[in-house]
Amino acid sequence: MRRAVLWLILMIALPGAALAQTDEIQVYDASIADVGQWDVELHSNYTPIGRATADYPKGIVPEHAWNGVPEFAYGVTEWFEAGLYLPVYTIRNDGRAELDSGKIRALFVSPYAATRTVFYGINFELSYNAAHWESTRFSGEIRPILGLHLGSWDLIVNPIFDTDFHGLGKLDFAPSERIAYNLTPLWAVAIEQYSDFGQLASLRAVNQQAQSLFAVVDYHEEDARSVEFGIGHGFTAGSDGLVFKLILGMDF
Repeated sequence: MRRAVLWLILMIALPGAALAQTDEIQVYDASIADVGQWDVELHSNYTPIGRATADYPKGIVPEHAWNGVPEFAYGVTEWFEAGLYLPVYTIRNDGRAELDSGKIRALFVSPYAATRTVFYGINFELSYNAAHWESTRFSGEIRPILGLHLGSWDLIVNPIFDTDFHGLGKLDFAPSERIAYNLTPLWAVAIEQYSDFGQLASLRAVNQQAQSLFAVVDYHEEDARSVEFGIGHGFTAGSDGLVFKLILGMDF
């Protein structure tokens, strides 16, 4: 955890633009792969009703775009998981396929988070991007994780900061939250909130912020397969009107 804190300080000190698109719509719950175990998650999201213009010249238009990525993870210790997202891809609204990005990540957590009442962690990501995916070649994410298991209920907050390594003021604040109710050990339903308030030095006007709410259903077999499906609706001009997300997971 000391290394995680040092990495956080380093990333913040380095000299964040908002993302036009995202490959991963997910709230982290501090769960990681077992030591020596590989797992993969296939992330897909589709925007049937969304913003009809790109966020910057030659960027991707969100409406009718399909984004996705396979995420590979390996349990290094009881508190550290290494991950790789490759390739991040998009199928544009004209049917053209694009290779967007590749990412590496390091996730540090309280061990055995699923058995704790209070759990926490922090995730770091570093991305190498195509010009149509982000306006900067390199970008990063700092994602603290804080949550509670209260009987059948889960309450989780991810106060995320995105960075393009151009100073503290340009850190982009994009938090996400999840309230879940576990119907059975296998099934859960949840409400998830995703926001993007813009850069710390120049927060966006309320209507230009991204504010979306997702209804989610989860199915998870311990140490085996998982499925997460969600339907999201944006409430501001800076959000997309309708988004579907699907995450398929498998452990090895």
